[in-house]
Amino acid sequence: MTILVTGAAGFIGYHLCEALLAMGERVVGVDSLNDYYDVGLKKARRDRLLRHNAYSFEHADIADRAAVEALASKHPEITRVVHLAAQAGVRYSLENPYAYVQANLVGHIVMLEFCRRLKKLEQLIYASSSSVYGGNTKIPFSTDDRTDTPISLYAATKKADEHMSHCYSHLYRIPATGLRFFTVYGPWGRPDMAAYIFTRAIVEGRPIQLFNNGDMKRDFTYIGDIVQGILGCLDKPPVDDGKAAPHRIYNLGNHRSEPLRRFVEILQREIGKSATIEYAPMQPGDVKETYADIAAATRDVGFKPTTPIDVGLPRFVAWYREYHGVGK
Repeated sequence: MTILVTGAAGFIGYHLCEALLAMGERVVGVDSLNDYYDVGLKKARRDRLLRHNAYSFEHADIADRAAVEALASKHPEITRVVHLAAQAGVRYSLENPYAYVQANLVGHIVMLEFCRRLKKLEQLIYASSSSVYGGNTKIPFSTDDRTDTPISLYAATKKADEHMSHCYSHLYRIPATGLRFFTVYGPWGRPDMAAYIFTRAIVEGRPIQLFNNGDMKRDFTYIGDIVQGILGCLDKPPVDDGKAAPHRIYNLGNHRSEPLRRFVEILQREIGKSATIEYAPMQPGDVKETYADIAAATRDVGFKPTTPIDVGLPRFVAWYREYHGVGK
């Protein structure tokens, strides 16, 4: 089968494409290569994928209707779509809200229209976020919990994506799966995420900021576990019984909530330098703790994360050293 992956030069998209290609699948990758973070990193991921004969790349913005419609004509063989492209980041949504409306709302509806026009489409998987749980104080977060009180625009757009996907699944019987990712990290990770920000600052001898005076916990999830979760969903699309919409939502997290201070301690140990820590108040739109209930994903698609931060963070630091040419 041929699988379309949007956001293919992104962090999760890159690793998913590598895994699919290793399995012998044909992959069409789409990415706008925007400058939200280092374009050089995105191009490096793209170039690694282009070494595979079964991979083709389309430089396109998923919010560009004409460009996306052209994909359907150029690649009629596509049977599955994994839509990961989005404007990410909670804090940036305070600075540039229009970017989120364009990428996450307009872009998502363009992709839904693309899917309903694909003659051979068997399945859609799309990225949601743990941010949809907003200020939920019930731990762990379950997909049965209410998610109608977002506290960031980013979260609101991701919740809207879930609603739109359910609607299209109902109307056009598209088997669709939304995945709420929990703080993904690992090699080739995003420079705007904690692992990258902290590692770079510690290596360069600059201070790091811990918000809420360091009293934060996150369900840090290793990229390899996330990819296995997506592959599990690809193997088991929702079944259309002709009644309910063939649409489902899963949490993909590590199913453990780690104190941010322990996260930093492991980085310090692995880098071999102490961090200069500055404590700061909670940021607007942020939450104190995330923790995924993954029972449904384990039951339905066999999702079983196996990588604690004690294993995953050293892998990230090793990649960081190699990529940036930083010695011990």
